[in-house]
Amino acid sequence: MLDFSKVREDFPILFQEVNDEPLVYLDNAATTQKPKQVLDALKYYYENDNANVHRGVHTLAERATEKYEGAREKVRAFINAKETAEVLFTRGTTTGLNWLARSYGDANVQEGDEIVISFMEHHSNIIPWQQLADRKGAKLRYISMTEEGFLDMEEAKQIINEKTAIVSIAHVSNVLGVINPIKDLADLAHANQAVMIVDGAQSTPHMKVDVQALDCDFFAFSGHKMCGPTGIGVLYGKRPLLEQMEPVEFGGEMIDFVNLYDSTWKELPWKFEAGTPNIAGAIALGAAIDYLNAIGMDAIHQHEQELVAYVLPKLQAIEGLTVYGPQDPQNHTGVLAFNLDKVHPHDAATALDMEGVAVRAGHHCAQPLMKYLHLPATARASFYFYNTKEDADRLIFALEATKEFFKDGAI
Repeated sequence: MLDFSKVREDFPILFQEVNDEPLVYLDNAATTQKPKQVLDALKYYYENDNANVHRGVHTLAERATEKYEGAREKVRAFINAKETAEVLFTRGTTTGLNWLARSYGDANVQEGDEIVISFMEHHSNIIPWQQLADRKGAKLRYISMTEEGFLDMEEAKQIINEKTAIVSIAHVSNVLGVINPIKDLADLAHANQAVMIVDGAQSTPHMKVDVQALDCDFFAFSGHKMCGPTGIGVLYGKRPLLEQMEPVEFGGEMIDFVNLYDSTWKELPWKFEAGTPNIAGAIALGAAIDYLNAIGMDAIHQHEQELVAYVLPKLQAIEGLTVYGPQDPQNHTGVLAFNLDKVHPHDAATALDMEGVAVRAGHHCAQPLMKYLHLPATARASFYFYNTKEDADRLIFALEATKEFFKDGAI
């Protein structure tokens, strides 16, 4: 069995002190750290293979193209897409969702149609649909949640109907830590001739994703949340849908022929990838996928579930601390949002930072969810496979110290 404490040795950034305390990094839902293998892949590309892809016939260009397209195949296998033509490289989840709203949405959503999302969505899965609804005269509808923070599937069955054109839901909530029933939602969407779009930013790094088993039509995720670099992401789409979509960006790389007054596009997937792509980012994302595969996505998921089972009861035992989302560790991912009574989450996060514990504080790009929960903000600790039970203990110790600090009226 893999010793996850040894895995930490691949992440140089974790071995430092913050405010004279050993770093405990628990902001993985925002971005994950990068192992040496990914950093080495970036360095190797720039030192040995740096050239533009697809255009050149010289050796460096051919090597760069081979590695870039090789990374696309690694992504395809990682999410079990049917073919590499269904894998588009983007800047990240946000870009993918915006492309869909602008391309698929503008062409297929009509006045009076409905777009269904939920109250737990990240802003990146809200604002593009707000803008689309405004442009097209469509209606945006929200699925509510149960008291524990699960998607209300009974309500979903009523909201997703013959008026629905698009359903777009997060696979995993970046605040509540719930895993949403994407396959069931896809079945509802398809029964009503709607498409199913998935924000996979918080699921792809943490569990095995199979886009064919989910039967989603589109699936977007980001490299930097799964040990890859920033500025690279993926949009998966079923080929028939991608074939009918028009590109959102135009220019070099994506064209076939340019005439004076009209142009034609390359075939999939390149017709969507205008300009020089993030070649190094794609290659390093491929290295990140190799790294995750070597550990095993099932092992990663199991390790994180063991951490949640360990730390959630300890959080619940702290008097005056409220954890949001499911209270059963079996129903909770490694994303844990919480508040201490009478302590603003920003103050709590600052106090934790003084103990070397890095957490997030704020609305987590989920302001509608905060309003739904009647909260101004929360603190959020989010775990990844390189975290340990010792990290969890440091979080609990720092929270107890923070609670005492503010109870004593120190500020």
